[in-house]
Amino acid sequence: MPALPLDELQLTERDPKTGKLRTLPALRPEIKADRSFVLYRPPPVVRDPALVEEFLERAKFIADDLNWLLALPHDKFWCQVIFDETLQKCLDSYLCYAPRKFDALLDCHPEVNDMQKCLHRSVFLTFLRMSTHKESKDHFITPSVFGKIIYNNFLFDIPKILDLCVLFGRGNGLLLQKMIENIFTQQPSYFSDLDETLPTVLQVFNNILHKCGLQCEGASAEPQKLEEKVNVTPGNMPLQELKDIVLYLCDTCTTLWAFLDVFPSACQTFQNHEFCYRLASFYELAIPELESAIKKRHYEDSSVFADLWRRISHSRKKMIEAFHILINQVCLQPILESSCENIQPFIEEFLQIFTSVLQERRFLRDYDELFPVEDDVSLLQQASSTLDETRTAYILQAVESAWEGVDRKKAQVIKDPTPPAASNGASAIVESTAEDMEELGAAYASEDECAGAAAAPVVKVSGVELDSLISQVKDLLPDLGEGFILACLEEYSYNAEQVINNILEDKLVPCLDKLDRTMQRQLKPDPTPLVTSRYNVFQNDEFDVFSRDSVDVSRIQKGKRREKDTTRSLLNDKRLVAEQKERYSQYSVIVEEIPVQQGEAQLYREDYEDEYDDTYDGNQVGANDADSDDELISRRPFTIPQVLRPKGQEEGQEEEEEDEEEEEEAEKERTKDHFVQDPAVLRERAEARRLAYLARKGHKHDSSAVVGNVKGHGQNRETVQERRRKEANKSTRANHNRRVMADRKRNKGMIPS
Repeated sequence: MPALPLDELQLTERDPKTGKLRTLPALRPEIKADRSFVLYRPPPVVRDPALVEEFLERAKFIADDLNWLLALPHDKFWCQVIFDETLQKCLDSYLCYAPRKFDALLDCHPEVNDMQKCLHRSVFLTFLRMSTHKESKDHFITPSVFGKIIYNNFLFDIPKILDLCVLFGRGNGLLLQKMIENIFTQQPSYFSDLDETLPTVLQVFNNILHKCGLQCEGASAEPQKLEEKVNVTPGNMPLQELKDIVLYLCDTCTTLWAFLDVFPSACQTFQNHEFCYRLASFYELAIPELESAIKKRHYEDSSVFADLWRRISHSRKKMIEAFHILINQVCLQPILESSCENIQPFIEEFLQIFTSVLQERRFLRDYDELFPVEDDVSLLQQASSTLDETRTAYILQAVESAWEGVDRKKAQVIKDPTPPAASNGASAIVESTAEDMEELGAAYASEDECAGAAAAPVVKVSGVELDSLISQVKDLLPDLGEGFILACLEEYSYNAEQVINNILEDKLVPCLDKLDRTMQRQLKPDPTPLVTSRYNVFQNDEFDVFSRDSVDVSRIQKGKRREKDTTRSLLNDKRLVAEQKERYSQYSVIVEEIPVQQGEAQLYREDYEDEYDDTYDGNQVGANDADSDDELISRRPFTIPQVLRPKGQEEGQEEEEEDEEEEEEAEKERTKDHFVQDPAVLRERAEARRLAYLARKGHKHDSSAVVGNVKGHGQNRETVQERRRKEANKSTRANHNRRVMADRKRNKGMIPS
């Protein structure tokens, strides 16, 4: 006889009052055990012995009760789950208050960690059994009835499913995926609940924007009241309010990503509400404002800044990954799985989504850095030959324009963002605290700029750009030495923000953690960068030892090179003179000094005669040209010797010659042009010219009448008239009309009155 499902199973038992046998259904409230489940409380923040003891006692009660529940038979288990309200409140309290992986790491007691691990395992096993309608061939529930049981009794709802994905998604992804798929498959009404929940999720984004003083497009069609307008921005809001907003955003983004990652079938429901566009618009408005507020705010405790920056970076990454999951499930995955005839609607959906987010430059840049759009477009081009090249080119051009003015560090595409699934069995279900810490560290290892798992090689930075990066880190962390900052920048590909993030979170690699944090920068001479980066007019010339191995040493000269062809060098070259001097010395034409032997001096002295006859020096020997007159010929005229002169002609001729010389001298004096003349003469000539000019003009003015007689002797009529005329007309010249001209300027508005 085949086994009946639990919903049809009837149990026969004896009535305690009448003692008669009766048949009752297997699922009824009377079977429920009288057991009260206590509510869960999170682990204590501080290591207070009293708080630790309280947590351990409460957690032990819950763990023991859940282990007792899991050990119940199939029918009693479901009776306890359906009819015990305290059990549902206990499970709900754990889902609400259990620590998430992105929460701050607490320095908990080892016993607290062990108890939290045990309790975490028991809760997950409880939900796993609650989502299974068939445990074995003898113990099962009809699928349709199972769907009604979990839906009508609120064993699962959308908020619970979202919390389950956040708490148990990493490490138990495969089991959780089967569990949620079974819930949605057996009860399709959960899809309608999800559809009704999404407007609330979108309202969360609007609430965050409203708190930050921002407004999203299409968020609200109602006009804002004047009395409600408050200039609140992330930069001037209280620190506690900023922390609440960042925590709220981080929790929302991580929850949505975890749900889409575990249950991709819900992506189409999300896209029906234009979730991609709303997500990109929210990212463009909120993320830059929150990042700027976190960076510019001054913190008394650096750990607060580290926690805020870690959360906002985590939120950025999860939003981009959620967008990629939506694109992949709604557009790309159906294209890869469908035939060529049915892919056109999915291609059109892809193009419409990206066309709607092209204006969100910051989001587009960050998304393209983690998941290149060019690769997705290339996939579409391979899948369809009728792809609209104009639209795809427009999208790619918009992506490139979003990178303008920004250093592009594009990462490789993460092919499978889903965490590796664990194997079946109890070991796959249990997540140890150590594993949680490792996953948490890996989740934030490259959060800062949404860098992928394998980033592209980064060019070495030097010079002014390197000094700027060091000062950027030192402004926030002034106690660090420049040498330590330089080592961190080299390790993290010169990403200053990632260096700051890892230093504040104490997540440096071991080689950096061992260094002295006050280490100064060592200025080592490194000629290689200068050689490789130099560009000048002497590049690759014949003496460039950096570009060639052999150089003509004979062409190298120390000092100034001797110029042979210049005028100065030719004038200074006396070699020709020396050669001629040596040549003529052989002919004894040029004798500077005659050597006289001893005993020959008397001979030369006797032969020497001081008398010199210049009688015939005036005779011309050769042509007497005008341009070759000898100095003696021009200066001394020819004279007849006295012996050859006739009588009576000597004295008369001498007198005539003297008279002619005097006349010539007088004529020269008359024709001589004096360069410097007498100033008095010049003044007289100028006065004569002035009087002649006035006479030609007909002006007859005698200024002597103005002078008049000596003071005290009276003035005549003409003097009085001349003085009056001078007083009246003096404003026409010199500087006597200043008052009139000042009044004239004032009337025209040129001088402020």
